[in-house]
Amino acid sequence: MATRRELIEAIAGRYHAATRIEKKKILDEFIKVTGFHRKHAIRALKRHTGNSSGPAPRARIYDEAAVTALTILWEAADRICGKRLKEAIPTLVDAMERHGHLQLEPEVRSRVMAMSAATMDRVLKPARDRGKQGRRRSGINNTPLRKSIAVRTFSDWNDPPPGFFEMDMVAHCGKSVAGSHAHSLVLTDIASGWTEGAAMVVREQTLITVTVEEVRLKLPFPMLGLDVDNDSAFINETVVDYCKDRKLELTRSRAYKKNDQAWIEQKNGSVVRRMVGYGRLEGVAATTALGELHDVVRLYVNFFQPSFKLKSKIREGAKVKKKYYLPATPYERLLANDRVTNECKEQLRQTFSKLDPVHLLNQIRECQRNLVQQEVGSGSEKGTETSQNLNRFVENLATAWHDGEIRPTHRKQSTEPRMWRTRIDPFESVWPVVEQWLDERPDANAKELFHRLQTELSMSFDPGQLRTLQRRVKEWRTAIARRLVLGSEVETEQFATVGQARGRQS
Repeated sequence: MATRRELIEAIAGRYHAATRIEKKKILDEFIKVTGFHRKHAIRALKRHTGNSSGPAPRARIYDEAAVTALTILWEAADRICGKRLKEAIPTLVDAMERHGHLQLEPEVRSRVMAMSAATMDRVLKPARDRGKQGRRRSGINNTPLRKSIAVRTFSDWNDPPPGFFEMDMVAHCGKSVAGSHAHSLVLTDIASGWTEGAAMVVREQTLITVTVEEVRLKLPFPMLGLDVDNDSAFINETVVDYCKDRKLELTRSRAYKKNDQAWIEQKNGSVVRRMVGYGRLEGVAATTALGELHDVVRLYVNFFQPSFKLKSKIREGAKVKKKYYLPATPYERLLANDRVTNECKEQLRQTFSKLDPVHLLNQIRECQRNLVQQEVGSGSEKGTETSQNLNRFVENLATAWHDGEIRPTHRKQSTEPRMWRTRIDPFESVWPVVEQWLDERPDANAKELFHRLQTELSMSFDPGQLRTLQRRVKEWRTAIARRLVLGSEVETEQFATVGQARGRQS
């Protein structure tokens, strides 16, 4: 190897200065002596002469406008994962444009539609990381009544038609189960994933049957059966008689086998806890606020939130391979199901045409604010939040991720931000000139503008101030992209000033 390195040093200069034909002859001789592969020999000689260009940098496909549009759609979809967002974007874009919340340029629209789920996750990673917050949670008497109810495991469903529900309760007790507190009664359909939630002021068997009846009357398709766990609130004469009167098939899971109710357990976390949080709710006022939230959530989740559905599961030794259908909303699954009547499908289409996902999300945030005020021991900061009108809510979709957690039910208390400057802005006097240069050539980077300021205007700047100019240029481009996506007449200077204030706070 030492001899080969000496040989490379000896002929590299001659190879670099030779013509194309001479390079071929030198390369042939070099390969015979060293035994190198021809491509490796070329790289070795180029590397020594410093002429290796390396791989060409990837062209940037998704510009600031596409990223901003994706961020708005991600916020409007309540921050779901990339695979679910990929399937939800066509519906969201059509609905938001139909209601005047979004005006995408054709080029921006095509790029967002063509973006893969993995790219969405990669682009949204900075925004998603800002909202992350660092939390985990005796014998059954086999009575004759319990024995009379058939047991159904997770593998016994065998593709049932829409109408067979799993049912469970979520306790809103905070950190202690002592005393009386509100509950959410949650039902999810096995075939479509359609999820319904209702608020109960106390945990009581008669109230459960009344609540189930209210849910049954709101369903767009008939209820055929209920699958419950071994809770005594479900396994009792009242619930059994109710199911017999309504001709509902009542089954139960095995004791201490939560996977038998995997569908409802998943919705307890992804729907109820995600929307309601973990605070303690007591009394009629808190239950009323909880019920208002469930009424809005059912429309938003069932019509605009795609979810996964297991297609197959194969075990190979200790390894389990799972395959899923493409994410789809419960509404889409019901329309695609041949066992759903045409009357039901038409009713669903009429309901869907009247729904605005952004308006529903704004209502959810308002209900969450009201719910936080009813929480036992809620902080003063949570109670002072104000509601936003729909136009203001839409404008904030592009920048809501700057504030981290957006749900009032999950937000932690923070200290007051510092709003005053500590240093003089070095580019305040020359920024109008920089804006004029950016209007003439939008693709100019901050380093070029920095050198241009020093040469053409004879301005003296410290090299460390380049980063300040880079931030200002990035905020300018973000403001332009926001105007292109939303189609609103928002002043660029005003938006840039807000961005600078956020940068100084961070």
